[in-house]
Amino acid sequence: MSAGLVWFKRDLRVEDHEPLVRAAASGPVLGLYAYEPCVLEADEHDARHLEFANDCLRELQEEFAALGSVLLIRRGDAVDVLERLWNEHRFERLYSHEETGLAVTYDRDRRVAAWCRRRGVAWHEVAQHGVVRGLKSRDGWARQWERRMRAPVLAAPRLLEPWPNVHGLRAGGIASAGELGVRTECETRGAQRGGAGEARSLLASFLSERGETYQRNMSSPLAGWDACSRLSPHLAYGSLSVRAAYQAARKRADELRREGVGGRWRGSIASFEKRLHWHCHFIQKLESEPDIEFRNMHRGYDGLRTEDEGAWSDDERLRFDAWAEGRTGYPFADACMRCLRTTGWMNFRMRSMLVSVAAYHLWLHWRPLARHLGRLFVDFEPGIHYSQVQMQSGTTGINTVRIYNPIKQGRDQDPGGVFIRRWVPELADVEGDEVHEPWRGGSLFGWVPGGGYPRPIVEHAAAYRQAQRRIFAVRKTAEARSEAKRVYDRHGSRKRGASRSAGRYRGAPEDRGVA
Repeated sequence: MSAGLVWFKRDLRVEDHEPLVRAAASGPVLGLYAYEPCVLEADEHDARHLEFANDCLRELQEEFAALGSVLLIRRGDAVDVLERLWNEHRFERLYSHEETGLAVTYDRDRRVAAWCRRRGVAWHEVAQHGVVRGLKSRDGWARQWERRMRAPVLAAPRLLEPWPNVHGLRAGGIASAGELGVRTECETRGAQRGGAGEARSLLASFLSERGETYQRNMSSPLAGWDACSRLSPHLAYGSLSVRAAYQAARKRADELRREGVGGRWRGSIASFEKRLHWHCHFIQKLESEPDIEFRNMHRGYDGLRTEDEGAWSDDERLRFDAWAEGRTGYPFADACMRCLRTTGWMNFRMRSMLVSVAAYHLWLHWRPLARHLGRLFVDFEPGIHYSQVQMQSGTTGINTVRIYNPIKQGRDQDPGGVFIRRWVPELADVEGDEVHEPWRGGSLFGWVPGGGYPRPIVEHAAAYRQAQRRIFAVRKTAEARSEAKRVYDRHGSRKRGASRSAGRYRGAPEDRGVA
């Protein structure tokens, strides 16, 4: 029987891992993970991502050893790593999941495919979750997703037959950010830890205890920390499969029905299931149109904002820096940004608001915003990330334009100002409702580093009106409506009963994501 190599990328688990199961059924198996420069040097990558992945890798190495084989960890370009290994061991089969990632990983996969053809290695790629490669039409996609999610969750192999000379191989160790030269935008990632064991623990606690108020509290920057599943980084790095999460939720829903439990629990479980669906729905957009990492989904918005940071005016740079550092003068938005910088996580509505403030109030192009936020989110998932940043910036052409009022959002989601005072200590002594608009008290004048708190960098009402005029000046044209139809035909949700008219399409609610 020929030797097989299982290449792990963003699927760091042994349970529900079809490439591993297929490889184990075909002969001796070895695992491989590579620290790739194209990933580590990507604009969106940060040390907090590496640290989470390293947690997963430590556990994965231990699981491979317990199963009787070895997970190799190497450094270097994937093709170079594979070539060196092939020269030494002449393996004949390569197994992996399909990956919908950044352009750099897409290009890498094309080079790996060419290398496999050149060396006569059979590369068996398997779908990772509900994303369909080579999809021609969105019609029927939801049914395909449902079929995949209802297929049996695959148990980990009971034992792996190692390559005959496996004991002569150097397994390789976990490498730190310093050793790999990975940038560090922020010093911490909060309490988010990687690994399949942590994922299973979070899923169990969510479905048995924490998730009861999920539907009600997912938008709260305070209650959301516990009420949300907190599985998003595990889904992004594959320490838990979407299918396993979905079937666990279905099982819990069935239990609740048998027990006659309704109310908050059943609504929350149903809401969680929908977000697992939308997880793949958004990634499918990038799979179907990789250019949305770089270009407006709706071409009618090209040129509306300055994309090239090198061409920014001093004022545009000032606005971006104020937003990125959490000093726009809008307390709730600044609290959210500072929280995100420190912890690496923010609930979905607050993420949407941060993009909205930058895109509309500050009139900044989504690409620099996406790169910056990508470095901050521990759960960075390219397909969801770029689809959502474009949606919240108003450049999809098919979704409802939502310009969040950061003052109103603060009053709605943090009425007592607890979250604001926690993350913006300059306002700790501001009493009552004034914390949402401290400049109205007349005591705070301009930004003083380490001291006071700034007035808003722009005035909300004026910025809101100007953004609306600019967006709808494009949106109302016949050319824009025609382009919107193209975008909808390619990417739009096919919800039962939804209008097929792009002109009337309202799009998905803003809280579409797993957090």
